Amino acid sequence: MSIKKDAVDIVIVGFGWTGSLMARELAETGLRIVALERGEQRDTYPDFAYPRITDELTYGVRLKLFQDASKETLTVRHTSSDTALPYRRFGSFLPGNGVGGAGVHWNGMLWRPLEADLKMRSTVIEKYGAAFIPADMTVQDYPFTYEEMEPFFDKFEKICGAAGQAGNVRGQTIEGGNPFEAPRQNPYPTKALKPQYSGILFSQAAKELGYHPFPVPAANCSEPWTNPYGVQLGVCNYCGFCERFGCFNYSKGSPQSCILPSLQTFKNVELRTQAHVLRVNTDATGRQATGVTYIDRDGREVEQPASLVVLSAFQLHNVRLLLLSKIGKPYNPATGEGVVGRNYAYQMNGGVSLFFNSDKNFNPFAATGASGIFIDDFNAENFDHSPYGFVGGATLSATITGGRPIQQMTLPSDAPTWGSGWKRAIKTHYLHSMNIGSSGSVMPYKQCYLDLDPTYKDLHGQPLLRMTFDWQPNELKMTNFMGAKAQEIARLIGPERYEMHFKGMDAHYDVRPYQSTHTTGGAVMGDNPATSVVNKYLQSWDVPNVFVLGACCFPQNLAYNPTGIVCATALFAAHAIRTQYLANPGPLVQA
Repeated sequence: MSIKKDAVDIVIVGFGWTGSLMARELAETGLRIVALERGEQRDTYPDFAYPRITDELTYGVRLKLFQDASKETLTVRHTSSDTALPYRRFGSFLPGNGVGGAGVHWNGMLWRPLEADLKMRSTVIEKYGAAFIPADMTVQDYPFTYEEMEPFFDKFEKICGAAGQAGNVRGQTIEGGNPFEAPRQNPYPTKALKPQYSGILFSQAAKELGYHPFPVPAANCSEPWTNPYGVQLGVCNYCGFCERFGCFNYSKGSPQSCILPSLQTFKNVELRTQAHVLRVNTDATGRQATGVTYIDRDGREVEQPASLVVLSAFQLHNVRLLLLSKIGKPYNPATGEGVVGRNYAYQMNGGVSLFFNSDKNFNPFAATGASGIFIDDFNAENFDHSPYGFVGGATLSATITGGRPIQQMTLPSDAPTWGSGWKRAIKTHYLHSMNIGSSGSVMPYKQCYLDLDPTYKDLHGQPLLRMTFDWQPNELKMTNFMGAKAQEIARLIGPERYEMHFKGMDAHYDVRPYQSTHTTGGAVMGDNPATSVVNKYLQSWDVPNVFVLGACCFPQNLAYNPTGIVCATALFAAHAIRTQYLANPGPLVQA
């Protein structure tokens, strides 16, 4: 028999970036808010205190901040004719766990989308014709414009004290920034992070080839900053412990650094940790949510009634909760009908490792997760695709995110992997190597989707999420194109030797090596209930008192890291709830 709690106004499921932003934005309404986080409580102090947090074995290798796959995982297969098997140890992507979620362990690259990213389908058709889009590709436009979202991109950058060099302020091109970026109303809050030697070499070569290098926008604060919530942020000290670690310096953008100190002053917001939500409850009609049911830290089943439910868990978990709760029609790849689970996408990455003689020193230990130089010349629709036959594109960059002793040793493929030979190779190459990276978009396809696995269950007896995904010819063409561009830059930089790491046309998705945690889709936003789960305000078409946040709402994946859009759309949804929904609960967009 479940415990039934007193009803609250709003229940928030998941307490990472989007959940904490939603709680903070709605806290000022005075409504009673309960946030449920299935992981443990974590804060900058004592959890990320120095030097404990710089334990690479605990955090980088043994994944202390991440989901425990022994309790809940997903199953994976390449095609619907394959047998899906459980993903026993996370490698390709790393779902966060605990307060802060992925906002704790990310690198901090903070992008706004290009205008073409938001209108990808219509832009491609306008430029090349509808036949340019493969028949199995389900690419869609976002349901809002860049102009609608710009104030919320700006607000999130100010929340993080973002560091960067603007390239387009109110239509005026600014030297040193990204000339392809959409117009922004304000410069970045703090100046760009210091360039590394690898970035300087990359920038020189890119300019010589006629490209347009610029520093990556970063949620790593470069100057003293007080954000809109009144929280003071620290100045990044380039410690090299961003990805997979919490920030001990209050300088990397995270819920702990940017939101929680302010949110803790509101008595109407309650956070319950180690609360694993099983489902969203609905009334007899299935059209109104009545709250959620969760398992508490003592293993008891608890019902939490609420007037408004916000799903703000990780992308995969939001989709699974919708399927378990029977909110929205599940996607059927055979018929093309249904929406929940549709348009799953990932990212397509590649790289080049460059090895130099001892006259070039890169000092990889002096780094941040987002100190690098990028070019956008081959991203999205920044170039003519007609000769190449693919949709989408990628960034190219030189970034060194750290020089940690276990996972950040760039060695040639012929170097020994253990023993004295391995030690000699590290001594030879540690200070004298760099990488050029490619981060590419991935389009959605009819055959790439998420659903519930009919065989495997989690420790609570609920079906695991099943992922059906493989690389498609469009993305493999794109990454081969990008590989040639990266090689061109590498040759011009002039290392002693270099090694290419781009997928061939016969490559298949491999879950073992880490690639990115940028999984998207499954609960996409749109202006048509037949092809989307939520409307432009991230409100469920089927159950209007349920809002679904995060990258699950992306119609397809961008070349850029997703956090900028994820958090801007959460702020956009919170604004709509405050200014429209609370006064007149119901659909904000008529189907």
